[in-house]
Amino acid sequence: MLGAITESAAMSPPRIRLTRADCAVLEMAGRFDHQKVELIEGELINKPKNWPHVKALILLQNWLVQVFGFLYVAPDAPINVSPEDDPTNEPMPDLIVLNRPCTDFEGKTKPCPQDLRMIVEISDTTLRFDMTVKAALYARAGIAEYWVLDIGGRRLAVHREASKGEYQSVTWFSESESVAPLSAPESKITIASLFAI
Repeated sequence: MLGAITESAAMSPPRIRLTRADCAVLEMAGRFDHQKVELIEGELINKPKNWPHVKALILLQNWLVQVFGFLYVAPDAPINVSPEDDPTNEPMPDLIVLNRPCTDFEGKTKPCPQDLRMIVEISDTTLRFDMTVKAALYARAGIAEYWVLDIGGRRLAVHREASKGEYQSVTWFSESESVAPLSAPESKITIASLFAI
């Protein structure tokens, strides 16, 4: 009966929650062909990339490869998170830096949090999501370092010290500042160099 619909129900349409198993079936059926999607909190998120995002990705990936080596840096790679989050989450960070070469991962094995030195998201239209939902997901997994490159703000947020489902340290670096990864403290990069001028 129409009168029984609450105002909040009318404002929020029903959603279908998915699991990794559901997504595997859809992927086998070709439903994700030519699409970049990731599963976050049981919902499929489309990951389109515009040109500023692509340029920043290339610049940052190139630098990370120089620091860690090309077998340790992967773009758009699906990862595992915490065991309790894994059934409804399969994030694909823009960049991951591995503790061991990518050639060590065989078949459908995905890197786990302990396999990761750091992860990076490049935010053009997704800054709030990356700073809240993604940050909480990665912190619950205990990922040691999480960078969010804010293209619009020309700055970088560095998340460290994951504890109790959140990062205890979140530091913003402006484009005139430099930062180094925890796992390569001698390798600094100036934030401005990550933005094509």
